[in-house]
Amino acid sequence: MELTTATGALAALAHPTRLQAFRLLVQAGKPGLAVGSLAAGLGTAANGRLSFHLKELVSSGLAKARQEGRFIYYAAHYEAMTDLLRYLTENCCGGSGCGERVEPCATTPDASTPAETPS
Repeated sequence: MELTTATGALAALAHPTRLQAFRLLVQAGKPGLAVGSLAAGLGTAANGRLSFHLKELVSSGLAKARQEGRFIYYAAHYEAMTDLLRYLTENCCGGSGCGERVEPCATTPDASTPAETPS
Protein backbone atom coordinates (compact mmCIF):
# COMPACT_ATOMS: atom_id res chain seq x y z
CA MET A 1 0.00 0.00 0.00
CA GLU A 2 1.23 3.46 -0.84
CA LEU A 3 1.51 6.23 1.74
CA THR A 4 -1.10 8.39 -0.04
CA THR A 5 -3.59 5.50 -0.13
CA ALA A 6 -3.09 4.81 3.58
CA THR A 7 -3.40 8.50 4.40
CA GLY A 8 -6.65 8.75 2.43
CA ALA A 9 -8.12 5.71 4.18
CA LEU A 10 -7.14 6.98 7.61
CA ALA A 11 -8.54 10.43 6.81
CA ALA A 12 -11.84 8.84 5.80
CA LEU A 13 -12.02 7.05 9.14
CA ALA A 14 -11.08 10.20 11.09
CA HIS A 15 -14.68 11.34 11.46
CA PRO A 16 -17.03 9.85 14.07
CA THR A 17 -19.93 9.24 11.66
CA ARG A 18 -17.71 7.60 9.04
CA LEU A 19 -15.93 5.45 11.60
CA GLN A 20 -19.25 4.28 13.07
CA ALA A 21 -20.66 3.64 9.58
CA PHE A 22 -17.57 1.68 8.56
CA ARG A 23 -17.79 -0.46 11.69
CA LEU A 24 -21.44 -1.23 10.92
CA LEU A 25 -20.48 -2.17 7.36
CA VAL A 26 -17.74 -4.48 8.62
CA GLN A 27 -20.25 -6.17 10.93
CA ALA A 28 -22.82 -6.50 8.12
CA GLY A 29 -20.57 -8.71 6.00
CA LYS A 30 -20.43 -8.98 2.22
CA PRO A 31 -24.09 -8.15 1.53
CA GLY A 32 -23.65 -4.75 3.16
CA LEU A 33 -26.47 -2.47 4.18
CA ALA A 34 -28.97 -0.29 2.40
CA VAL A 35 -28.64 3.40 3.25
CA GLY A 36 -31.85 3.33 5.31
CA SER A 37 -30.65 0.39 7.41
CA LEU A 38 -27.29 2.04 7.88
CA ALA A 39 -28.96 5.26 8.98
CA ALA A 40 -31.11 3.34 11.47
CA GLY A 41 -28.01 1.63 12.86
CA LEU A 42 -26.37 5.03 13.28
CA GLY A 43 -29.49 6.59 14.78
CA THR A 44 -29.53 9.30 12.12
CA ALA A 45 -31.53 10.30 9.07
CA ALA A 46 -30.78 8.89 5.61
CA ASN A 47 -30.03 12.30 4.13
CA GLY A 48 -27.41 14.11 2.06
CA ARG A 49 -25.04 14.35 5.02
CA LEU A 50 -24.97 10.56 5.41
CA SER A 51 -24.55 10.14 1.66
CA PHE A 52 -21.56 12.49 1.81
CA HIS A 53 -19.92 10.35 4.50
CA LEU A 54 -20.60 7.13 2.60
CA LYS A 55 -19.14 8.61 -0.58
CA GLU A 56 -16.00 9.49 1.38
CA LEU A 57 -15.65 5.86 2.49
CA VAL A 58 -16.11 4.69 -1.10
CA SER A 59 -13.67 7.31 -2.40
CA SER A 60 -11.05 6.12 0.10
CA GLY A 61 -11.46 2.55 -1.13
CA LEU A 62 -12.68 1.24 2.24
CA ALA A 63 -16.25 0.68 1.06
CA LYS A 64 -18.06 -0.30 -2.11
CA ALA A 65 -21.48 0.80 -3.32
CA ARG A 66 -23.92 -1.08 -5.53
CA GLN A 67 -27.37 -0.18 -6.73
CA GLU A 68 -30.18 -2.71 -6.65
CA GLY A 69 -33.37 -1.23 -7.99
CA ARG A 70 -34.10 1.97 -6.09
CA PHE A 71 -31.73 1.12 -3.25
CA ILE A 72 -28.01 1.70 -2.84
CA TYR A 73 -26.17 -0.83 -0.73
CA TYR A 74 -22.82 -0.12 0.86
CA ALA A 75 -20.39 -2.81 1.96
CA ALA A 76 -16.96 -2.81 3.53
CA HIS A 77 -14.10 -3.51 1.13
CA TYR A 78 -12.36 -6.11 3.26
CA GLU A 79 -9.25 -6.38 1.07
CA ALA A 80 -8.61 -2.63 1.41
CA MET A 81 -9.19 -2.81 5.16
CA THR A 82 -6.75 -5.71 5.47
CA ASP A 83 -4.19 -3.90 3.33
CA LEU A 84 -4.45 -0.85 5.59
CA LEU A 85 -3.98 -2.97 8.72
CA ARG A 86 -1.04 -4.72 7.11
CA TYR A 87 0.50 -1.36 6.16
CA LEU A 88 0.08 -0.02 9.70
CA THR A 89 1.66 -3.06 11.30
CA GLU A 90 4.42 -3.94 8.83
CA ASN A 91 7.80 -4.04 10.49
CA CYS A 92 6.12 -4.03 13.88
CA CYS A 93 8.71 -3.93 16.66
CA GLY A 94 11.55 -3.51 14.19
CA GLY A 95 10.56 -6.63 12.27
CA SER A 96 10.87 -8.93 15.28
CA GLY A 97 7.35 -10.23 14.73
CA CYS A 98 5.90 -9.18 18.08
CA GLY A 99 2.50 -8.34 16.56
CA GLU A 100 -0.11 -10.77 15.36
CA ARG A 101 -0.19 -11.48 11.66
CA VAL A 102 -3.08 -9.74 9.90
CA GLU A 103 -5.23 -12.17 7.93
CA PRO A 104 -8.22 -11.32 5.76
CA CYS A 105 -11.31 -11.47 7.91
CA ALA A 106 -14.13 -13.89 7.27
CA THR A 107 -17.26 -12.17 6.08
CA THR A 108 -19.58 -14.73 7.61
CA PRO A 109 -19.36 -16.29 11.05
CA ASP A 110 -17.93 -19.80 11.14
CA ALA A 111 -20.42 -22.05 12.90
CA SER A 112 -17.63 -24.42 13.90
CA THR A 113 -15.88 -21.87 16.13
CA PRO A 114 -17.45 -20.90 19.43
CA ALA A 115 -18.23 -17.25 19.99
CA GLU A 116 -15.74 -15.36 22.10
CA THR A 117 -16.82 -14.37 25.55
CA PRO A 118 -16.07 -10.85 26.73
CA SER A 119 -13.33 -10.65 29.33
